[in-house]
Amino acid sequence: MTDAYHIPVLAEESILGLQIRPGQDIIDATFGGGGHSRLILDHLKGGRLFAFDQDEDAAGNTIEDDRLFFIRHNFRYAKNFLRFHGVEQVDSVFADLGVSSHDFDVPERGFSFRFDASLDMRMNQNANVDAAKVVNEYSEDRLRTIFRMYGEIKNAGRLVSEIVKYRNNQPIKTTTQLKEIASGCSPKAIENKYLAQVFQALRIEVNEEMDALKEFLEASLDLLKPGGRLVIITYHSLEDRLCKNFMRSGNFEGKVEKDFYGNVTSPFKLINRKVIVPGKEELVANTRSRSAKLRIVEKI
Repeated sequence: MTDAYHIPVLAEESILGLQIRPGQDIIDATFGGGGHSRLILDHLKGGRLFAFDQDEDAAGNTIEDDRLFFIRHNFRYAKNFLRFHGVEQVDSVFADLGVSSHDFDVPERGFSFRFDASLDMRMNQNANVDAAKVVNEYSEDRLRTIFRMYGEIKNAGRLVSEIVKYRNNQPIKTTTQLKEIASGCSPKAIENKYLAQVFQALRIEVNEEMDALKEFLEASLDLLKPGGRLVIITYHSLEDRLCKNFMRSGNFEGKVEKDFYGNVTSPFKLINRKVIVPGKEELVANTRSRSAKLRIVEKI
């Protein structure tokens, strides 16, 4: 086991939200450095913790504990793997949707524009599509959609034009090349934010993050026992909107259904109507927690 490379965000609030009781079966859908999993195990008497992570680096952080079942796969397949272990339903499901700090800090993974590295961004290193393939081979229309939808970039048209102009002369293979192209399209006052949006959009596309999240949320509804808790930490508006809508209504549009008598028929009960965010002390101790939002619901 290696030292944890991930400081768990909103740790106390997450544990309280899970409402852990002896003998429960719990899912940590995003094991990462194992920070949240360790806390869950510290509070869990007996029971089992099923931890998912597709990242090979995360496997090096597994915890020597008979109650932990580490599954090196994307959380979108949680239902299938739980069934393999003979588990139909669990008591709680937890997910911290942030990309591990470790991934941003390891240059060769290509997640950050702070380092010169190959343009990769794959969480699963066995995946066929990396960020270089996206920027060099996707059509202009598809690239515009990706940057507008996943990066919320207002001048996506100009950015894509510059990418296409560049790749017509030479392939875009490194983070530095992409940073150079994107910087030329960014207002100087928000250059770092703009670059973060560009890299975020590519990361989401490479890892199919939105599709995986939708599949995971739908699976969680089936996996949770009545009274079970779903606890999720989000970091950007796209994933937060999906989670907020689903946890409010049971669908991704956020459309609340009502029965004949006008009663809301959502499959969940909201535990925190106001989103939970880090306090001042946590923000000082861990700056990467600044955009975190915690939502908790209970299955009816």
